[in-house]
Amino acid sequence: MQGEHDSPVQTLFFDRALLSGGWAKHVRVCIQAGKFSCVNADCTLRPGEEQHGCALPGMPNLHSHAFQRAMAGMAEQRSPTNDSFWTWREIMYRFLDRMNPDDLRAVATLAYMEMLEGGFTRVGEFHYLHHDRDGRRYAAIAEMSGAIIAAAADSGIGMTLLPVLYSHSGFGAQRPTQGQRRFLNDLEQFGFLLEEARCLAEALPDAIVGVAPHSLRAVSAEQLAGLGEMQHHGPIHIHIAEQMKEVDDCIVWSGQRPVEWLLSHADVDEHWCLVHATHLTPDETVALARSGAAAGLCPITEANLGDGLFPALDYVSAGGRYGIGSDSNVLIDATEELRLLEYGQRLTLRGRNIMAGGVGQSTGASLYVNALMGGAAALGVNAGITPGAAADIVSLDMEHPSLLGKGDAVLDAYLFACGRTAIDCVWRHGKRVVTGGRHAERDAILKVYLATLQKLIA
Repeated sequence: MQGEHDSPVQTLFFDRALLSGGWAKHVRVCIQAGKFSCVNADCTLRPGEEQHGCALPGMPNLHSHAFQRAMAGMAEQRSPTNDSFWTWREIMYRFLDRMNPDDLRAVATLAYMEMLEGGFTRVGEFHYLHHDRDGRRYAAIAEMSGAIIAAAADSGIGMTLLPVLYSHSGFGAQRPTQGQRRFLNDLEQFGFLLEEARCLAEALPDAIVGVAPHSLRAVSAEQLAGLGEMQHHGPIHIHIAEQMKEVDDCIVWSGQRPVEWLLSHADVDEHWCLVHATHLTPDETVALARSGAAAGLCPITEANLGDGLFPALDYVSAGGRYGIGSDSNVLIDATEELRLLEYGQRLTLRGRNIMAGGVGQSTGASLYVNALMGGAAALGVNAGITPGAAADIVSLDMEHPSLLGKGDAVLDAYLFACGRTAIDCVWRHGKRVVTGGRHAERDAILKVYLATLQKLIA
């Protein structure tokens, strides 16, 4: 049997590349068994060697609900009451009632294809759509997780699967609603689901399986402790403090705010990702930063749902880590997530270059590198174009009008002037899956998705 070190070596040459120490020129990367085996700068192009302009490490997408891609644009009509996350959630519940495993696979494959085309190379799939349409478990309890894993294989994206424990509808273990019937497991049943999902994930080259208590309102304190025992090492993700109603309800239940309660009742460390964490006090902001956990920020979805703005400047100033996610997948674009993160801070603080690391530093580079490092840690992988890491690369078209002549300011131009239109190629685990900004299987994936969507919305 051919071992990892016996597999063929592929080389790529880039005029410039973003490495762990910053920008480097004339970079040759060697790829073996899907990983970088060597990375060298100041090289000379060899005859016949594959050459590209600019290489960036692929961006991790630390938070996705893939099935929601199919309802993008379907919740933008004003209702008789004040629209909010909670009214949007009712629409989402009604939409997913029809979805079966084949439907989920088709929708997720399209979402993952769009992620790859938009600069994301690994996704953290926060997966809670577990059961059949009547709420009964499938014969294979992780059937829907299998659909997600198949979609990752179909698209080629890297997968950190985060099966979600969801048991209650509100703080204090309130009885779940009818709309939540497809999500529900007790801790024992969830253990079976998790074990089966881990077996299924072995079909992917470098998949990781973590755990995700949905939120403090959906799991009990006892269940949260039990999940910690299931996942001694590896990713643990949780929705938290996304909406003020959630904060207020948590105070009524416990006398503490959600992040305050979690940090005092769970061993939150570098394996954790607190998704959204939008509504924080100054003390919570500093405590979260010091915990080592990552904040999972999803600016497009948070804006779409009217959640509010995370106190990013104070958090980063306290040493906090963050990554970005596409969450509801209403629009999938890594550059737009980062751009909106910065613009939200600019509008709140009425200034510019808020998220730059200091005087004279590039805002684009600070955003990109911080989200890269924080997102990779949250998904349990190594980040960057460096030996041992997965060969996940995004190359930019340096002849794009907004990139011409930008030099080391290329990330500022990429994020703020051109966005995903500058993406040329994407390699995932050493395989080129996007060329000229277009996924290799786009036509076939789109055909299946369109047929699925027509059935779902009929």
